Amino acid sequence: MIHDFTYLKPGTLQEALSMLSNHKDDFKIICGGQSLLIVMRQGLLVTDYLIDIKGLNELSYTTYDDKEGLKIGATTTHRAIEKSELIKRRYPVLVELEKKLASIQVRNWGTIGGNLAHGDSSGDLAPALIALDAKIKLASSKGSRIVLLEKFYTGLFETALEKDELVVEVQIPPLRHGTAAAYKKFNLIENDQAIVGVAAAVTVDQGGACKEARVVLSNAGVTPIRAKSAEKVLIGKRLSDGLLAEAAEAAASDADPVSDIHASEEYRRHLVKVLTKRMVKQAWDQAAHS
Repeated sequence: MIHDFTYLKPGTLQEALSMLSNHKDDFKIICGGQSLLIVMRQGLLVTDYLIDIKGLNELSYTTYDDKEGLKIGATTTHRAIEKSELIKRRYPVLVELEKKLASIQVRNWGTIGGNLAHGDSSGDLAPALIALDAKIKLASSKGSRIVLLEKFYTGLFETALEKDELVVEVQIPPLRHGTAAAYKKFNLIENDQAIVGVAAAVTVDQGGACKEARVVLSNAGVTPIRAKSAEKVLIGKRLSDGLLAEAAEAAASDADPVSDIHASEEYRRHLVKVLTKRMVKQAWDQAAHS
């Protein structure tokens, strides 16, 4: 049963930030709430005030320019990202990812800000965005700050958000020439959460060698994990089966999975190897032909 709370619905971002300042010790933000309400129903979270920012249309937008890249407002829905021709053209990995994120009903209501702020290590968006070197904009009544998304997650369902802050925007830099990204998750039921997921972004130089690489693991630890050992294996090398196998082993060593009802630690490490090979190769092939 959900504990009694006071429901607050601000009409503007400024009003929302003022509410956060006034109730900083006893509130939760809801921006879709499909994950939050489950936790509340289970009695794992109790709050006196629930501040609903889902209706803040000023935070529902996608914009792009060649200098700053893509900006997505926090209340933008998954479905809006999935159907965006702009994002499909510039960052197709995000559109393909969204097609496999839960159901259409969930994507119609769930938001990018709520998804990222929830801090679930099995989420799909965070690893792909980290592979794209995304940043996240946080705001309070005192001002705003920008945080690298890979630094945003501090523990299981824990983030760098201060008590009086909320997520207002995701920022993704323009992709360099010769860069492509790919993401794939393994699950038993289509569109279910990842048992393990891997995102890879690869930049290829004119000679066909890897100039830059980012490999990010989902549900292979308490937070999304950037597999830097795998990245070091790839940089400066040319694509080969042996290189992919070496990178996969490095990624598995960077992983820190646990055993649960869905999969054992050993099986998750195996999945990391398989998906790292596939996603690095897919991103590399796309980058070479971009």
